Amino acid sequence: MRHERRDHTLQASALVNEAYLRLIEVTQVQWQNRVHFIAMASRIMRRILVDAARAKRNQKRGGGGQKVSLDEALPVAETSIEDLVAIDAALDALEAVDARKCKVVEMRFFGGLTVEETADALHVSVGTIMRDWRLAKTWLARELERGHDA
Repeated sequence: MRHERRDHTLQASALVNEAYLRLIEVTQVQWQNRVHFIAMASRIMRRILVDAARAKRNQKRGGGGQKVSLDEALPVAETSIEDLVAIDAALDALEAVDARKCKVVEMRFFGGLTVEETADALHVSVGTIMRDWRLAKTWLARELERGHDA
């Protein structure tokens, strides 16, 4: 969110607030460690942003999309609603192939963690995170291109 325009309707504080509200509703989770918490928070933020995009897409199409508690704005100003939904589907496919690379993308893109913070959270080296990040971005770009051509 830190790279977004200032007048963006979905502010980082609103996203964090919504993620916090969802996290405190989860009562049956036994937090194992910081990594577990960060992974869950990143996943929840991803869900919030994708749900907001889907709701906005449904609204544009005249559908009766479910409302979310956030402003229905995209996290990335230049990203279309369809692109965000496609990114979500591509991330689901990446998770099936390589779960750690999916976690890296979630933590860096949705969670806003730095390379160093992600490496610390996943207990791997900075070099491993850089490699995973680079490979994940390439893999996702190919998946998105395939989906766009279909």
